[in-house]
Amino acid sequence: MPYTYDYPRPALTVDCIIFGLDESQQLKVLLIQRLKDPFKNKWALPGGFVDMEEDLRTAALRELEEETGVRDVFMEQLFTFGQPGRDPRGRVISVAYYALVNLAEHPIEAATDAKEAAWFNLQALPALAFDHQEILDMAINRIRAKVRYQPIGFELLPEQFTLGQLQKLYETILGVKELNKRNFRSKITKMGVLKEVGIQAGVAHRPAKLYEFDQEKYQQLLKDRHQDVLKRGLDFDI
Repeated sequence: MPYTYDYPRPALTVDCIIFGLDESQQLKVLLIQRLKDPFKNKWALPGGFVDMEEDLRTAALRELEEETGVRDVFMEQLFTFGQPGRDPRGRVISVAYYALVNLAEHPIEAATDAKEAAWFNLQALPALAFDHQEILDMAINRIRAKVRYQPIGFELLPEQFTLGQLQKLYETILGVKELNKRNFRSKITKMGVLKEVGIQAGVAHRPAKLYEFDQEKYQQLLKDRHQDVLKRGLDFDI
């Protein structure tokens, strides 16, 4: 005989905040247009209900792929949102996940209960369904804080990049107009997590050096507990 509870059980959902960088170095977020009520035709974060046999991360990856076609991304858990009344369907608690991806490497295609999927500039967002603006704001604040103590964001760049591209990425994430060029380059190179791989080719201006992110070196620094070095290295003055 199945066990019965003496109290109501809330429903559980997942929401996905996927950030991408376009060719003009603008930070964007992936949204879907809802096909069904509630909030039919409104824009929202990709997500949905967790199946009874799923863990949370699996549910988030499944919903993201089903609604946008995006797959094979590494997502980190952001926060749990459980304010009563956040969902007109009833008592619904949502666990949010976020990821940074190279926009060009992840073509999108709306499916299941998504009418459309599209990338939106963070400076030109539509009104969002549910409490998704609150969720998005928290995700933006999280990556802006995290970028100061951990070298995140390399997923947004091509495999090989210039220091100018890297600085622009940090300025975009932090929402600042311009970091001190000399200070940025000095701190980022002293960390030792970049490796020089050549110079630009076929450009009209003076070619710049190309770099790759040394994931193995970064993991070794973490293993050796050099977090203080990493933190100081990325604590830019703005």
